[in-house]
Amino acid sequence: MLCSSALRSSPKATTSIAAICSITGIPNIIAGSLNIADCHDHVSTISDNLEAVGVLKISLGFGDDDCQYLLGLIRSLNTRHSHNLPLTHSAHRGWFWDVKPSHSVFQCPEHQARSETMEIFPWHTDCSYEISPARFFALQVLHPDRRGGGVLSMLRIDRLLKLLSPGSVTALAKPEYRIAVPPEFKKATTPADAIIGGLLAAESGSFALRYREDIISPLTREAAFGLKELNAVLFGQQLQTEAVHLTPELLPERSIVIIDNRRWLHRRTAIKDPDRHLKRVRWDAKPFPSYHRAQLKR
Repeated sequence: MLCSSALRSSPKATTSIAAICSITGIPNIIAGSLNIADCHDHVSTISDNLEAVGVLKISLGFGDDDCQYLLGLIRSLNTRHSHNLPLTHSAHRGWFWDVKPSHSVFQCPEHQARSETMEIFPWHTDCSYEISPARFFALQVLHPDRRGGGVLSMLRIDRLLKLLSPGSVTALAKPEYRIAVPPEFKKATTPADAIIGGLLAAESGSFALRYREDIISPLTREAAFGLKELNAVLFGQQLQTEAVHLTPELLPERSIVIIDNRRWLHRRTAIKDPDRHLKRVRWDAKPFPSYHRAQLKR
C-alpha cells in the first residue's frame, strides 16, 4: 500500500520525529492514521530508530483499542526489515497479552502472571526463559494509571556492564544457569520446566542480556559469583541515575513504547489504578547467542 496520497490528504497522517524528549531522550514518532503502518517511510523511520537507539515511543492520532496499527506495523517490519512475526505468549494466549490487574480471572486459567497483579516488577527482560527470546516487545496504553503508579523504567545494558568486573562478565556468559519457565507461560512446544544457558552474550557489535532474578539459579560457584555481582550493581544506587522513567504523563493513552529486549532492561513500579490496561506483544525471536569468550571484550 502506498501512503503518499494519505500523507497529502491529511496533516494528521504525517510521520516524523516529533521531538527527542528532553526528559527521556527517547524518539517520539507520530502516527496520524491507521494505514500509515504500511507506509515505507514511516516503517523505515521506526526500524532505523530501533537499530540506533533501541527504544522509541509512538503517539497515535486515533483510537485503536484493538491494536490494529501495531499489528500492521509488525507485519510491515516482517516483510520489509526481516523481523520475525510475534511469539505466542503461552498455551492459552496468542500474540497479544493484557497487562491488567485481575484478582480472579487469569489469562492462564490455573496461574496468575505478574502482569496480572498490582505489584512491582523488578528489573528484567521479557522471555528470558525462552531458548529464542524476543528481540522486541511493545506496550500499547489503553488506560494509563491515573493515580500515578505503574511507572515504566528502562536501563541500557551497556551502562550496566561498565560497572561489572571482567570476571563477572565472563561468568555471566557461560551456560551455567538454570532458568525456570514460569507456569503461566508454558506452551505445548515447551520442552521442559527450565532451560540451561548463559545470561550474557556478544551480539552484532553489542551485548545481549536475558535476566529475571526470581527464575534464575546458578549451577556453579563462578556462576553464583557473577549473578551476585550483577544483582548488587543492578539494585544499587550507583546505576539508578542511568535509568529512563516513563510516567503515565509521558506515556498516556494512545501511546506505544517499543523496546529492544536484548539491549534494554525494564521494570515497573506498583500499580495504583486497578483499571490500568496495556496490551503487550513480543516479536523477532532468535536463539540467544552461544558463549564465545573472545567476543566478550568491552
